[in-house]
Amino acid sequence: MSHTADVNKQYFDKEAATYDTRHDKALTQIIEEIRSRLDFLGVDWAEDEDDDSSDHDGEGKGGVKAPKKPVRLLDYACGTGTISRALAPYTTQCVGIDLSEGMVSAYNTRAENQGLAKEEMYAYQGDLCKADDEKPEQFEGEEFYGFDVAAVGLGFHHFDNPSLAASRLVSRLKPGGVLMIVEFYSHGDVNDLHDHPAKHTVKHHGFSQEEMRGIFEQAGAGEKFAVADIGRGGGDEEEVVYCAWHEALGVQRHLKGLEER
Repeated sequence: MSHTADVNKQYFDKEAATYDTRHDKALTQIIEEIRSRLDFLGVDWAEDEDDDSSDHDGEGKGGVKAPKKPVRLLDYACGTGTISRALAPYTTQCVGIDLSEGMVSAYNTRAENQGLAKEEMYAYQGDLCKADDEKPEQFEGEEFYGFDVAAVGLGFHHFDNPSLAASRLVSRLKPGGVLMIVEFYSHGDVNDLHDHPAKHTVKHHGFSQEEMRGIFEQAGAGEKFAVADIGRGGGDEEEVVYCAWHEALGVQRHLKGLEER
């Protein structure tokens, strides 16, 4: 494990138990912003079948509810599961991966408390972004490939090599899958964090449009890169960028009023 990964692991292990409570307002906002832009992401989301064999309530013959088509999410650096919770109603399976055992435990406890089976939402402790381990044996099963969506929610600024992370995640997608990054726009220098409790975990003080475009292009996902603004906070509040990739489509957007993890 790299020094950066170890520092992040230790920090977020300590943060996990109270993370959702302390950041409730910001996390709720992220979820709302994502859900309000499902069509824009270009994913063929899971929904009840409504064809000739089903009525308008989504029930098939004999009153049996027609199954949803499979739509799978890989939530990388998943934390307590903000991205998974945002997209769970529109997917059939959410798989989380995080360095922090504490965050993984919080993710799985919350999923279990919601009555979700392991097959529906479950996180694993691990690392897909080791420079010297392109295909970690732990994650070489077919269940860790072929995702419709691979997402990172406010994690890129903690990574040593975001370009490597993007490439590794794209390799986990099925053809036509979506890479979605929720991240800050550039807003100063890392050294400007001063006494922020997480400053020792931060490697990048956000990303410019040009930087993010380069990351997407290097991952093979930059052919139709575009930018759209979805709002920003006032005063000194930091900007956030929302990115997605769909068949080489990249999109950046703002979220407003969020504090850096």
